[in-house]
Amino acid sequence: MRHRVKTRKLSRTQAHRRALARNLAAALVEHERIETTLAKAKAHRPFVEKLITLAKNESLANKRRALSLLGNDRKTVTKLFEVLGPRFSVRPGGYTRILKLAKPRLGDNAPRAIFEFVERTGVEGGTYVPPPVQAEAVEPPAADSPAGEEQADEPSSEEEE
Repeated sequence: MRHRVKTRKLSRTQAHRRALARNLAAALVEHERIETTLAKAKAHRPFVEKLITLAKNESLANKRRALSLLGNDRKTVTKLFEVLGPRFSVRPGGYTRILKLAKPRLGDNAPRAIFEFVERTGVEGGTYVPPPVQAEAVEPPAADSPAGEEQADEPSSEEEE
């Protein structure tokens, strides 16, 4: 019986599973979209989502914990805390998406999937570009001084020539 068994072994030893989790998470953080098998994506989704939740609160303890979980990959942890943490700061969960691909893998007929982050609207060339900040609305002129009278007093540049 499989009561209360959460992990999927994926026909690997414990050390191999840990290395696979670190490598998949690092690749996903770096590229923000990877192609893998459906079983690997489903098995490692909770690991990646917990890393993003950890990155939402930028503290020294959280950075050290992420470094420990990712095997001292400082480049990945830096991007995790500087880019992905702020991007998902208001989202309560569900940071990743798994899309099944139609054609299986050629060698062994394994079902393939795309494993990606949900918010990828500003991605250009593999680098996240935050959406542009909208300019503040210009306030209409005050009711005491109508805009038409001020423009009538000043000659336009076309009239001067």
